[in-house]
Amino acid sequence: MMKEGISRRDVLRTLAVGAASSSVLQVIPAAAAEYVHQMVHKEKAAAPAGKYTPKFFPAPQYATLIALCDAIIPKDEKSGGAVEAGAPEFIDLLASENEKYQLRLGGGLFWLDGFCTDRYGKVFLECTSEQKKEVLDLIAFRKNAKLDSSLSQGVAFFAFLRRLTCDGFYTSKIGIADLQYIGNATLSEFPGCPPVPES
Repeated sequence: MMKEGISRRDVLRTLAVGAASSSVLQVIPAAAAEYVHQMVHKEKAAAPAGKYTPKFFPAPQYATLIALCDAIIPKDEKSGGAVEAGAPEFIDLLASENEKYQLRLGGGLFWLDGFCTDRYGKVFLECTSEQKKEVLDLIAFRKNAKLDSSLSQGVAFFAFLRRLTCDGFYTSKIGIADLQYIGNATLSEFPGCPPVPES
């Protein structure tokens, strides 16, 4: 529970300073991630249409963020993806109060649209599926930045976005269900590993 006198803005500003060294999350501590999800949920519940209103990203960049989160963790037959889990809202809310995130994410989205415009004559969202895949394949691997230094900013941006997306997804209800995490539950028996098949 927050102490009186500490605002939501104060909490959000300090959340994204860095991950706790013992956290399994890659960017922010688990308690901070839970708080961000709660804030997004409260805002959606209070909104007339039940929708989140972006705090930092302008509409075109937010649409690109949604597309990238969907590409990083798409939904499948087993589970919803990053978009259904609220990762774009999670990322936007964190960025809205953290200047370093604003520079890294906003600058990365700007780089992505510039790269696509130079290469295909259109921004990322207007590219074909094949063109989007080609760009993401280039920036998804650090080795590509070593081969072509012009990709360095894109590779760094995508690595950071991928970590944030995973943090947002795996701390959501959908992500926790996807992990099949049951919490601190007592097992009545522990069957152990299945026997190794004889060959």
